[in-house]
Amino acid sequence: MSTSRLSLFFFYAILIILVNPTINAQRDPYVLHECSTTGNVTSNSTLRENLNTLISTLSSNTQIDYGFYNFTAGEGTNKVYATGLCRADLSPTDCRSCVNMSAHELLQLCPTQKEGVMWYMNCTARYSNNSIFGVMETKPTRALTSGNVSNLTEFNAVLEPLFYDLRVRASAGGIFRKIAVGTAYYKSDNYTIYGLMQCSPDLLEMDCSNCLVVAQNYIQGCCSGNSGLRILAPSCNLRIETDQFYDSTLVQSPPSLSPPSPLPPPPQGKESNLSKTIIAIVVVVVILVVIIICIWISLRVRKQRKKAKMDEISSTESLHFDFPTIRVATDNFSDANKLGQGGFGVVYKGRLSNGQEIAVKRLSPGSGQGDLEFKNEILLVAKLQHRNLVKLRGFCLEGCERLLIYEFVPNGSLDQVIFDPTKRAYLDWQTRYKIIEGIARGLLYLHEDSRLRIIHRDLKTSNILLDDEMNPKIADFGMARLVIVDQTHINTNRIVGTYGYMAPEYAYHGHFSVKSDVFSFGVLVLEMICGQKNGYFRNEENGEDLLTYAWTNWRNMTASNIIDPTLGVGSTTEIIRCIHIGLLCVQENAADRLTMASVVLMLNSNSITLSVPSRPAFFLHSNAEPDSQSDQSILLASTNDASITALHPR
Repeated sequence: MSTSRLSLFFFYAILIILVNPTINAQRDPYVLHECSTTGNVTSNSTLRENLNTLISTLSSNTQIDYGFYNFTAGEGTNKVYATGLCRADLSPTDCRSCVNMSAHELLQLCPTQKEGVMWYMNCTARYSNNSIFGVMETKPTRALTSGNVSNLTEFNAVLEPLFYDLRVRASAGGIFRKIAVGTAYYKSDNYTIYGLMQCSPDLLEMDCSNCLVVAQNYIQGCCSGNSGLRILAPSCNLRIETDQFYDSTLVQSPPSLSPPSPLPPPPQGKESNLSKTIIAIVVVVVILVVIIICIWISLRVRKQRKKAKMDEISSTESLHFDFPTIRVATDNFSDANKLGQGGFGVVYKGRLSNGQEIAVKRLSPGSGQGDLEFKNEILLVAKLQHRNLVKLRGFCLEGCERLLIYEFVPNGSLDQVIFDPTKRAYLDWQTRYKIIEGIARGLLYLHEDSRLRIIHRDLKTSNILLDDEMNPKIADFGMARLVIVDQTHINTNRIVGTYGYMAPEYAYHGHFSVKSDVFSFGVLVLEMICGQKNGYFRNEENGEDLLTYAWTNWRNMTASNIIDPTLGVGSTTEIIRCIHIGLLCVQENAADRLTMASVVLMLNSNSITLSVPSRPAFFLHSNAEPDSQSDQSILLASTNDASITALHPR
């Protein structure tokens, strides 16, 4: 640690003890920060220069001081966003000073990161290369604690109504401030609890409430029973102390757009007429001021919405290709450049004028993927960045032509290799294990690590592409769905996916969740080990499908019967462990299935003990091929508007 940083640390430590000695002295509550791991930039990049410019003017480019600042700098992919939020009882001068200090300190602590957040005692500063205005963010969440209570049951009973009142009042705040303070009496230790909840004022009322609920729930896992605590999230924070830590000005109402309170009754006597005249003038002036403020707010909100819409259009237009360019790149969609064909259209190989190779998915006019799915895939995939997800280069939408342009992946789809008797012989166990692990990491990113939570809904071998080093890339997000982070499952009347890979609760009832993708992953793992398609696998002796056959042999300790003979000599223990993991992913009860975080951990550590799987889930028990009339009649008997994809590669 340098001398200047060491001096700064001791300065913060001394200052926090003087300001609020109730905070735990063993931690550094004055400065907490978090640097994102989503991506890095160089110090001399355009994005970093834009960020430095933005931070240096963050708290000075404002006409009204309400303790919240939000500005942008740059254009396109180099555009950066920053916000500063102060506790509402800070003076404008103190607020600017706090925001400036925290923002500049954050740039030093996160010298190459694209995102960061810094919490000071009385302010928060954030920056990102993605828009954070009006977006609720609850991660990362940090906590500071002090003191203990003697009666946790009574303490929680006192906190519950206090938190509810603070959350309701803070969420209902206006567009300038969303903050509330209040007190409650804790009888066992005979003191008053002082509480505060605050949100970034650019949040909607519901988003503010949800953010504070997440912060409140965080207490149960970190600091239940502490008499003093702070929960810090990017978009909101809460705090309780045994001493009043906020200024008395916070109990007063902030500037608002509501009509003024009724005026007191006019005085009696000789000055009555004069008083009435003055009151009338004041009322008229106040009404005019309110009308002017309403008009100003309305115009400002409309301008911000228009700007946000233009930003979205601009970001989408930057991915747009014109049709003649793609027609030339694919040699007029010649058969020689045809890579494959599926239910939604044909995929062609192409080469742009700059020499870059691309894969073009040309959707057929009669395909099941309409404008909704087309836009869905563009908006979703363009925001996702991971080495195990296929990268979207752009799109084309002209007339009846709808094209998706992806990076070119030279080794095609996984099903073209693993189910080919000749080609799969080149996939030794080490390569297959790398593919399984890569798919797991890609799904973990979709479910938990990305800014959005994505459920793919159509994970299968034909939607896994292999690059020149046989690294897997999850593709085809036309059926993917964006869900709320805390949402456990979603219901739908339109069932889409592929027979053999769909979880039972989804196929029968339209219930899907991240555990639906886990089921599909488990099927894919067993296919990788067996080298045969789940839908076409039949054990003629017992009439078993692949999942039944795998579970029966694992239970009878004859798991070697499942292993693809072309693997030859390999790590049998590791292969059997993967069979075990695959079976834990295809349990009938979704709650019994693993999470992708658990799968990745189990694939990277042999020391973790695996639970015993129960019999896996099955839809059909017919011996007919899955595309036969008997199977389809059973599956399509549901009243849902089903859209089922056959197992042929696309």
